[in-house]
Amino acid sequence: MRPDHNPTIGRVVATEAMPSGTHQFQFWTATDTDLGIGAIVRVNDDSGRIVYAVVTDGRSYSDLATPLHDVVAAEGDPAAKRGPTRRTEVRLWTGAVLRQEPEEPLQPVPLAAVSLATKEDVEFALRMDSYVRSETAGGIPIGIYTGGGMSAPVYLDADFLLGPESAHLNISGVSGLATKTSAVEFFLTSMFQTFPAHKGSIAAVCINVKGPDLCFLDQPGELTDVDREMYGQLGIDPRPFEHVCYHAPFKADGVNLNTLRSHHELAKSVQPLVWGLREVLDYHEVLLNRDDIDAKSDAFIDFLTDRVVEKDFTDEWGTTHRVCTFSDLERLFRSIFEGLEATGRSDMWRTHHIATIRKVRNRLLNISTRCKGLVTDDGSVSDLPFGSFEDRSVHVVDVAGMDQLAQDLVFTRVVSKLREHLERRDLGVECVIVFVDELNKYAPGDGPDTYVRKMLLDISERGRYLGLVLFGAQQFRSQVHRRVVGNAGTTLYGRMDMDELATPGYQVLSPATKIKLATLPKGELMIRHPHFTQPVFVRFPRPPILPGPVGVQKFPPAKEVDFEDAVVMQLSTLDRRILPGRVKELIVGHRDDAVRRALLATRRAQPDDALAFFEAALGTPVAREQVTGSVGKTTRLKQVEDPYAS
Repeated sequence: MRPDHNPTIGRVVATEAMPSGTHQFQFWTATDTDLGIGAIVRVNDDSGRIVYAVVTDGRSYSDLATPLHDVVAAEGDPAAKRGPTRRTEVRLWTGAVLRQEPEEPLQPVPLAAVSLATKEDVEFALRMDSYVRSETAGGIPIGIYTGGGMSAPVYLDADFLLGPESAHLNISGVSGLATKTSAVEFFLTSMFQTFPAHKGSIAAVCINVKGPDLCFLDQPGELTDVDREMYGQLGIDPRPFEHVCYHAPFKADGVNLNTLRSHHELAKSVQPLVWGLREVLDYHEVLLNRDDIDAKSDAFIDFLTDRVVEKDFTDEWGTTHRVCTFSDLERLFRSIFEGLEATGRSDMWRTHHIATIRKVRNRLLNISTRCKGLVTDDGSVSDLPFGSFEDRSVHVVDVAGMDQLAQDLVFTRVVSKLREHLERRDLGVECVIVFVDELNKYAPGDGPDTYVRKMLLDISERGRYLGLVLFGAQQFRSQVHRRVVGNAGTTLYGRMDMDELATPGYQVLSPATKIKLATLPKGELMIRHPHFTQPVFVRFPRPPILPGPVGVQKFPPAKEVDFEDAVVMQLSTLDRRILPGRVKELIVGHRDDAVRRALLATRRAQPDDALAFFEAALGTPVAREQVTGSVGKTTRLKQVEDPYAS
């Protein structure tokens, strides 16, 4: 039992029209009260039963039968002086039961006194005592409950957020007003500092899809005294993330990084994201139009994947191929076409029709053009450190400057690799949080069943068994696939649009709760969590991180420069002592692709002597390759109209 409580502020009332139930009841208070929608109250019965509830609605009554009586009493003048007797007025509130003590047998709420909840009451009412005070505590601060002049920290259960009991988090709200990104940044800060070590190691992979939103997670932001006080209540040190690594593709030139985090003071922490043939071929379904690539084309692509790529393959004319890059693949196709023409065959090659081969050739070789900067022809690869993720590290994959096709490829491959390594238990951490914004775009409730949507569904339905947790955000929850949002164990709501609140998914909320959601200020959220039987409103401090728009002003992105200057700039981020003239001397006589490979290798290694490493990686200049036929002497290809060219 919990006998200590605040003074009585009201009393439960039950009538024939509005009886007191097991999950909802009404109580009245005086007009002068600190009570409001979202406040937590306590019902104290003389028999020892205690009921905790959250206020979901409120009304005000007087003894008037109709509004006309008030008009007559004022003689039709709203400004008329009232009589000597003040009209009786009462506040009637509706409470939704959070918890009863004892919990069995479950009975209607007694007609007893009502008081505001204390800090201890809030903890008990939300069932936080089971995971905050236990020996294997796993409470993660999510915000602060405020009501009746009192504030208390609110915690989520790590087992119901990251697994194994439940998993995933989803946040909805109006763009720019719901502070969805700020909430996730604060929550990741809270989680990294308070997640118990005995529950394992965690890391986060954030997909940055909007401008500079997540580009400055390692830079401190400005906080007010109120924010710092809230951090103190929550027991969190307001500091930015300490272990952050950024990954971004190059622009089309292959040397300028395609990210807004390109300021010379920050560029060193950005690793290039570059993939080759093998990395792309495994996910060709994302890049190729399913209406264009039929079963025959799929069969030929599977043949290339299983029998040719990264293997010694000898064709019918005695030429051995080692296909590791798109350039190698082009030479293989050229050899096939030339060989068929030289032998007078023009229809089939190894059971595959020549038209199918030409179609696959055009589609595959076009990938490096459509995803230029991300996909390279020469086989150079720079990837996320799969297999060596560090505990409490954040990896930001910046795809904001890429087109939709390349974004789909990045998301699909990154998540697939995370899942593969978690299945083998060799990722480096036991749990990974994947944060994806704009779920309205990537996992819509209607439209074509894209590869990305399949991947999000797979995470939401089976990810928690592996330790793969989805943190998703969107403007309109009703327009996201039901299986994605429905599998989220924890749901946050910021300021909502009234049209969105009118959709069927919000009918379980009271009218007063909907109105409060539609007018929530920045920094306040409504939370639904498995331990909370009713939604709860909390406030959270702004994250201790430099906001994206402010960061762009403080660290303006570097301007795009020509090839030589871009190489100099990239090397200078590793070692400021490097002389531009010396770098330009080294790259004279080398092909651009060789310079790109050496630069990529240097950035990947980040050696103490960057210039010496770059020079060694460059090697000696190589004359441009003379292309000859693969069958005997050089053969000039006959000009054949290709109906599948694009």
